[in-house]
Amino acid sequence: MKRTPAFYRGCLVGGAIGDALGWPVEFDSYETILAKYGSGGIRDLQPGDAGAAEITDDTQMTLFTAEGILRAESRGRQKGIAHSPSAVYYAYQRWLLTQGYPKYDGYAWAYKSWLLDVQELYARRAPGHSCLSALSSRTIGTAERPINDSKGCGGVMRAAPAGLFYPKEQAFDMAVKYAALTHGHPSGYLSAGALAYLVAAIIEGQSLEAAVAATLGVLPGYTGHEECTRCLQSAVRLAQQDRPDVEAIAELGEGWVGEEALGIAVYCALKHARDFRQALIAAVNHSGDSDSTGAITGNILGAALGYDRIPADWAAGVELQDVLLRVADDLLAYRLAGQLEPTRYPGD
Repeated sequence: MKRTPAFYRGCLVGGAIGDALGWPVEFDSYETILAKYGSGGIRDLQPGDAGAAEITDDTQMTLFTAEGILRAESRGRQKGIAHSPSAVYYAYQRWLLTQGYPKYDGYAWAYKSWLLDVQELYARRAPGHSCLSALSSRTIGTAERPINDSKGCGGVMRAAPAGLFYPKEQAFDMAVKYAALTHGHPSGYLSAGALAYLVAAIIEGQSLEAAVAATLGVLPGYTGHEECTRCLQSAVRLAQQDRPDVEAIAELGEGWVGEEALGIAVYCALKHARDFRQALIAAVNHSGDSDSTGAITGNILGAALGYDRIPADWAAGVELQDVLLRVADDLLAYRLAGQLEPTRYPGD
């Protein structure tokens, strides 16, 4: 088992590092990246205006996902009843507030959170259209009653906390529910389920390779799995080949949709399984959604390698490191011993 702070911290901080590394080149073609940063592409974190390398909506929503999960568990303990997807939905409403949307009177009771006191979370860094439009509609989407037909990567990019908190068999289904709040296409929510299952399998002690194989084993049990399954199978095949990363990634896609973002991340994690820095450099240097593919790669390898094997300069240089460490520790503390700080995660 890897249920120790190092692996929980590695997953969340690793994801934030990948997010921050890819953010400066998110909308650039590979040729533009090379022109800006040289023949090796972007290879190091770029300090923002406040000094630290800036995270985006990927990490913001990951934090709010974790908070929603923990609020639901706190409510269940205090009141004997809780519906986790609803708790995560209201957490996303709090995130929506940070992005400049007004409070909704119908949810007036929901706008209490220690995360809302973190001023850096109010930065608006290219949040996804599907997330914004779905959440601002004030309608709760489900896989059975999809809110749209979006398969963008906004569901998978935020799914890692489900893998850290739940056993792998439960993690898949819970992450599907959380992603379907905003993404109604099977590839939009099944990719989230697959990432959560993969992270949970790693945390439960499986090797990265075994965890990927296990994820491929459970995907066919879900309707509409074919795109996710094909992309993951291609990622495994490509990781076994001796090809330049940028060529292999181009075969998988650009990462704007869920199955491609997950496939690119799994490829990079497998290809550079012992080298966190090189895996993330590969994950962001391509023509596509570089911050999301970087974030997901960081989640996977951070969980597999642990915080202590993340380059110290990167861990120290990413925005909101203290918040990420606190949330990672809270996920672990509750999973192991049911211990939560009630002022951080009230059950109302």
